[in-house]
Amino acid sequence: MALLEADVALPVVKSFIDGIKARAVGAEVLRSVTPGQQVIKIVHDGLVEMLAGEEGEGAAELNLVAVPPVPILMVGLQGSGKTTSTAKIALRLTNRDKKKVLMASLDVRRPAAQEQLKALGEQTGVATLPIIAGQPPVEIARRAMDRGRLEGFDVVLLDTAGRLAIDDELMAEAAAVRDAVHPVETLLVADAMTGQDAVAVARGFHEKVGVTGIVMTRVDGDSRGGAALSMRAATGRPIKLIGVGEKLDALEVFHPDRIAGRILGMGDVVGLVEKAAETIEQDEAEKLARKMQKGNFDLDDMAMQFRQMRKMGGMSGLLGLLPGVGKIKDQLKGANVDDGMLKRQEAIIQSMTGRERRNPKLIHASRKRRIAAGSGTSVQDVNKLLKQFQQMTGVMKRMKKLGGKGLMRGGMPGLPPGMMPPGGLPPGGLK
Repeated sequence: MALLEADVALPVVKSFIDGIKARAVGAEVLRSVTPGQQVIKIVHDGLVEMLAGEEGEGAAELNLVAVPPVPILMVGLQGSGKTTSTAKIALRLTNRDKKKVLMASLDVRRPAAQEQLKALGEQTGVATLPIIAGQPPVEIARRAMDRGRLEGFDVVLLDTAGRLAIDDELMAEAAAVRDAVHPVETLLVADAMTGQDAVAVARGFHEKVGVTGIVMTRVDGDSRGGAALSMRAATGRPIKLIGVGEKLDALEVFHPDRIAGRILGMGDVVGLVEKAAETIEQDEAEKLARKMQKGNFDLDDMAMQFRQMRKMGGMSGLLGLLPGVGKIKDQLKGANVDDGMLKRQEAIIQSMTGRERRNPKLIHASRKRRIAAGSGTSVQDVNKLLKQFQQMTGVMKRMKKLGGKGLMRGGMPGLPPGMMPPGGLPPGGLK
């Protein structure tokens, strides 16, 4: 059920479960775990193996072992994020691998497609092939390779045209470009939201063009990553990179274990920690930690926590990474846990005076009405925020008494008790 809910294609699910049954039946159960936990471990390990394949995790690296310029062909359906992914890969190769990259758009059908890549090139500082109106895709690809050779480029990224659905004309065009430039990598760009169509899309491109790797886009969305498993099974090719946001640096190496955890609703705690390390401002965090140790916590500190949470992807993004939260999704929907709530609460705090933020006890009826009017909210909203602040202050005081170990017993910093899922944390807490 977890696999189907994550949009893994039914034939892939059946094949996977048959393999898991053979491994699970008769498996020795460790004394420290229950049979149920042992089965989940077997399923999780099976998913990781299936996603990683025989190549293992090292397959995530792009193959650039060839005489420069190395041609990389980008293929996929229209709207899958091909052009943006081309720019993201170009930026990654330029910054991380210190490669000289040229981008060329072969999409002569979609209006302004070539201009879009040119604009992305200007934004990233990556060179793009000058546009010549009326030139067919194969000639553009040859011109790009010629320029790459003449001007000493290391990599040439070729962004092909897409369609809303697979058709013979699209495949013939992509195959003609492939035959003209002999790409070292042919990357299939696919939307993680593709769902049950993932197998048909992957198989279609692999059979007609020959795919060497997959780039999954919009992995930061609501999808649980089932399309990744379906495409990996359909092509037998590794998932190289994943797009985790709209920004041009939001591209990561694919980690099979994390996607496996997401598919099973087990969260991605490693991803959560990494996201925190990237977005939390160290000075502010240390200053807040010192205040928390002393038990001094005011509404300015609370507003700072809200800002940090929004930077980390908001409540919905954070909760999606936590293990156990998948089981209480319906409850979370009913609790109106959304990023708009964080913005409203920030607005309420910003409508207070400095004295009020430092000393919330000053806020009585008339002041509440003024704050509500200033923030475009209601007095009830102001009351809720103040109650939440009192709860957080209580947690800080308990943490002070408990000492260093009090941090985990007192609750998750950055996740105020008033914003916990109904019924608190999942049974047994966060593991």
